[in-house]
Parts: sequence; structure tokens; C-alpha cells
Amino acid sequence: MKKFFLLSLFIFSISVNGQNQKNKKSNFEVIGNCEICKKRIEKAALSLKGVKMATWDIPSNILSVTYNSNKILLDQIQSSIANVGHDTPLFKAPDDVYNELPMCCIYERN
Repeated sequence: MKKFFLLSLFIFSISVNGQNQKNKKSNFEVIGNCEICKKRIEKAALSLKGVKMATWDIPSNILSVTYNSNKILLDQIQSSIANVGHDTPLFKAPDDVYNELPMCCIYERN
């Protein structure tokens, strides 16, 4: 019984460690201005299967994201955010989407 318990504990620890290794953390710039932008950016990231956490900081314009790299790629997250109107390092928001943002969300584009 003791051997079975130790073997079960060992297998459980391997599976827990394996699950944690596929979760990655990344930070990147997402251009925006306000609380409405924050909600839109975080929602765009969190709506994707595999994204575990997304927090956008208004003053720094930095999105911190934790995601399962077996289910989604970082460029897919950035693409989703750009598609709701916010430029990222890899993708520029489509002009028609950017132009439909509320006035408080209009940011200076490069």
C-alpha cells in the first residue's frame, strides 16, 4: 500500500509539473488610453481558448498575459487584440475598426 501511495504521489507530481511548463507568461505593449480600452483589450485576450490571465496596465500600456502555449500562440493573442482596435508590436489594428473606437479610446498611431 505504501509503495502504491508513493507511486501515485510521484505520478501526480509529474503531471502537475508538466501542466505548469506549458503555461507561459509574456508582456507586450498594446496601445490604448482608458478603462474602456482596458476592458476591450483584456476581453479580446481572455476570449481566446488557452489564455489564462490578461491584465493591461493603462499608464505603461503593457499587457501581461499567461497562456497555454500548447493551445495558442502569442501572435494569435496579439492579432485578436489588434482586431478589436488596438495596435500591438506584431499587428496594426484595421483602420475601419480603429476609426469606430469611442473618442476617449482614439490614440496616436505611429
